[in-house]
Amino acid sequence: MLNKPYDHMTDKCFDDKMPDKCMEPDVSHFKTGTEAACTNTPVGPTPITTGAIAKIPVLLAELTVQINVDSTITLPEPAFEVKQVKKKLKLTQCLLAQNTNKLFLRGFVRKNIDYSTRKISSHEGFCGDIRHCTVDVPWSCVTPVVFNVAEPEPAFFNTTNEFQYLRRGELGPEFAEKDFLESGDFTEFNQVSTEFFNELPFCEIISATITEFDELLCRKRPFGEKIPFEEFEFRKIEEKMVIDLTLKVLQKRQVAIPALEVSLEKC
Repeated sequence: MLNKPYDHMTDKCFDDKMPDKCMEPDVSHFKTGTEAACTNTPVGPTPITTGAIAKIPVLLAELTVQINVDSTITLPEPAFEVKQVKKKLKLTQCLLAQNTNKLFLRGFVRKNIDYSTRKISSHEGFCGDIRHCTVDVPWSCVTPVVFNVAEPEPAFFNTTNEFQYLRRGELGPEFAEKDFLESGDFTEFNQVSTEFFNELPFCEIISATITEFDELLCRKRPFGEKIPFEEFEFRKIEEKMVIDLTLKVLQKRQVAIPALEVSLEKC
């Protein structure tokens, strides 16, 4: 008897009465292998040698900001030991206030805390699970900026100007015939408004060094439980962090690139 074809869409044979006679599915697309090395040929770039004007980020300042953070973390369950803490710094705001040289910074530190718990115990030891808790510790500060590379481009302010036309008209019978009225035309409103779209300075993070001191609070022995004498459980962690954040302050500017004579010949 011939084997029945295999249906890949339903993962079944066409003949459900005799599944052992079905053809095996084609799994050749799951096979892996090592690809042969491929070659490449270096190609020299074609630069602009006649000069150009480009709009690129220009470095204004580079600085290291020290941020002090004091916080308390409460774990969802009693723990006996902190095994490991992984930290990642996140920057959510870096705003330079125009004409004040004040840099507003805001962000948080993402902390993943691994800690041990107790499931069974005796006077000689205890066993449990390793669990984790992930928290975001917020921070913010304002720091003065010294533009040690270049001054930011001054901001252009929006302007609104109103103008009007002369209106000449006759007066009433209570005035002399030679008298007439000259004034601005109050029956119309004319205005010229100009708005500028300035480039806002922005930041780029270079590095972040976090030095922390964590202290376990409210440590106590489980009531009525057999446990080694030196073990205590806790739920609160008081942490003190000093963050040294190095960043760049940049602003997009128009920069003139002079013409250059570039030789692409090999040395």
